[in-house]
Amino acid sequence: MLNPFKQPEIIKAEVFQSMPAKFRKKSRTAWSDPNRQGAEVECFLEGPSFDRDGNFWFTDIPYGRIFRISTKGDWELVTQYDGWPNGLKFHKDGRIFITCYKRGLLILDPKSGRIDNVLETGYSEGFKGLNDLHFASNGDLYFTDQGQTGIADPTGYVYRLKANGDLRRLVSNVPSPNGITISTTEKHCYVAATRSQQIWRLPLMADGSISKTGVAIQLSGGAAGPDGIEMDAENGLYVCHLGVGVWRFDSNMLPTHLIHSDNPHHHHLANIAFGGPDRKTMYITESLSGDILVAKVPVAGKKLFAHQ
Repeated sequence: MLNPFKQPEIIKAEVFQSMPAKFRKKSRTAWSDPNRQGAEVECFLEGPSFDRDGNFWFTDIPYGRIFRISTKGDWELVTQYDGWPNGLKFHKDGRIFITCYKRGLLILDPKSGRIDNVLETGYSEGFKGLNDLHFASNGDLYFTDQGQTGIADPTGYVYRLKANGDLRRLVSNVPSPNGITISTTEKHCYVAATRSQQIWRLPLMADGSISKTGVAIQLSGGAAGPDGIEMDAENGLYVCHLGVGVWRFDSNMLPTHLIHSDNPHHHHLANIAFGGPDRKTMYITESLSGDILVAKVPVAGKKLFAHQ
């Protein structure tokens, strides 16, 4: 029987890996000054993704770094460039797409480490600061343009870049669009609106437009709002809630589980990826500490089309 007031089940996350000392360099950067209010940072990890061989990839925004942890647990700095990489996803042909706050939409060759531009602008206008991305089964790429938008400046964008190169701006009034994903049926696009503490649901129409966009989830509390999000195999939604943990909501968008860490320094569980043979192992980037956390979850993550 449905009980919308049932207490969510608590799942504890543990440390899987911690950034080696040789990669840590605490300082202020041009990214951290406005985004961390002048605080020194050692790293800010984001964009977790697995390749087909089981290697774990992620980004380090303030220092323009792309890392890979091998299946043996070894850390490798794949490349470092003049940019602020945030989201990272694999195309089904093996290429890596990156949403870079500084340079727009990029492609990384995983073998050579070479980075090339895909989009530096949208309609000849500079992006505000790209954040996250997600591929649909037909190769269309959905991505968010967050910049410094928020409640006082609700002008964040959501784009779709079709496989044929056609770019369309789907939404232009999001207060801080962050994580993005597509439902298992591909009939809805979900967007984390960080500064309004909401998850927006964008119905995807047959002609490619959206209609009757609404709020699927309203959050409260925490250090900020929702960050990374991802669907599971039952069309539920996992939501990284900064300062709280990672929520799981069922297909009716009601909370069922909360993944959290007992470590008081783990306030920024920012983004997630699913691994393991059954995709029931959640890997979480804890941005500021440089830790990668892991937790066993009740429902497998949605299978990404890049891995099929």
